[in-house]
Amino acid sequence: MRRVGWTRLSAVAAIVAAAGSLLRPVAAQQQVDEARVAAGRQDFVEVAKVLLSPRCKNCHPVGDRPLRGDHGDFHLMNVSRKSPAAGLLCTACHREHNTPIPHGPPGVHGWRMPSAEVPLVFEGKSPGELCRQLTDPTKNGGKTLAALEAHMGKDELVLWGWEPGPGRTLPPLSHADFMTRVHGWVAAGGPCPP
Repeated sequence: MRRVGWTRLSAVAAIVAAAGSLLRPVAAQQQVDEARVAAGRQDFVEVAKVLLSPRCKNCHPVGDRPLRGDHGDFHLMNVSRKSPAAGLLCTACHREHNTPIPHGPPGVHGWRMPSAEVPLVFEGKSPGELCRQLTDPTKNGGKTLAALEAHMGKDELVLWGWEPGPGRTLPPLSHADFMTRVHGWVAAGGPCPP
């Protein structure tokens, strides 16, 4: 009987040891995942600095009127998201290219604001609020994280922010640095800061 008892104890000890060795990789992977998510959140904090800069938030305002300049002044000419429906297209003044005049009308192909149905407001948002809005397909125009990354990397309107014409400041990160942060955030699954 004693021998059987020791055999059982040995078997139980072996099972406990095996379970422990199986759990160590799980715990290590969990630490890696948590570190990746934390890094992704920090990446988004840097992304938000660009999105909340005048080059981005001026076309993503709280109201219907676009903002202009580095201080977010209301757009002149009393234009709004509703202007195109009344026949006044943004492209009437905003042509295919920036004007060479400092603070003159900026331009790029397809100049426009986000639609009234999906306004995608940046102005006044915290990085966490902005992140949660961007990761919600009902608020971002139905985009996946991969589609958001492609939009931020290739869309002419987004790229304009780094070539805004004379008299305008650039975003706080280069486009390459911005995209490195966007990629890190997307690769981490789009985690949001608090």
